[in-house]
Amino acid sequence: MAQNYAHGNFSHTQKNTRNRGGGRTSVDRARRTLSQNFLVDRHAVELIVKAAAPEGLVLEPGPGEGVLTFALVDAGARVVGHEIDPRLAGRLASRTRTDPRIEVVRGDFTAARPPREPFAVVGNIPYAVTSKIVDWCLRAPELTSATLLTQLEYARKRTGDYGRWSLVTVESWPWFDWTLGDTVGRESFRPVPAVDSAILRIQRRPEPLVGDRRSYQELVELGFGGTGGSVRASLKRRHPDVDAALEAAGIARDTVVGHVHPDQWITLWRRLHH
Repeated sequence: MAQNYAHGNFSHTQKNTRNRGGGRTSVDRARRTLSQNFLVDRHAVELIVKAAAPEGLVLEPGPGEGVLTFALVDAGARVVGHEIDPRLAGRLASRTRTDPRIEVVRGDFTAARPPREPFAVVGNIPYAVTSKIVDWCLRAPELTSATLLTQLEYARKRTGDYGRWSLVTVESWPWFDWTLGDTVGRESFRPVPAVDSAILRIQRRPEPLVGDRRSYQELVELGFGGTGGSVRASLKRRHPDVDAALEAAGIARDTVVGHVHPDQWITLWRRLHH
């Protein structure tokens, strides 16, 4: 099934494997097939724009009907929207053809080549491909920030809000700060989805916190790939002197790897690679 980013400003897309069609219109069938849930709360759009503080070039996955797009340009941004739904892409392109601040690209956002100039990503993104979009953002050399409306659970997991830290966050922490923003309730969408959403802010740091990406990420992957459940058991296989590093980082010997704060990983790396 085709992926969709057509929820953009006032829509939120989730993958749905069922499409009965029935007596629905073509628009109804598209919404069901592409799992479009449209954001009807203008205050939520204002929260996204406030969190993003847009300026310069902004890429928007799934601009849909353009409500967030117009809010971004009103705030001072130049927006390139990537819309995979041809119906919505055509409609938005027609509405914005005379506005030099807006460009509509028809196609899959995650297949696009990142710009060679500094840019931000802002969007209300589909739950089903959230990880794919985030990975694209983290790999883009000129990305300055990503402000994304995601499933609440995803945003909480990535920002350590459950008291645990994920591999994706820890591995990228020296280069990106992850922040949990405002919650957007499910009642802000039509049709109403099963879960709430939240604004996730990923911002590139002015300077990396470590000097060698490869050795840091190898250390983190060793820790998360572990044995015995504890970070000590995982790291001791390759680092016999890990106990001194754990003490320096303030990590108890029996600490589960997911409970190690990203800043503590920085200390571990410094002690074990210097």
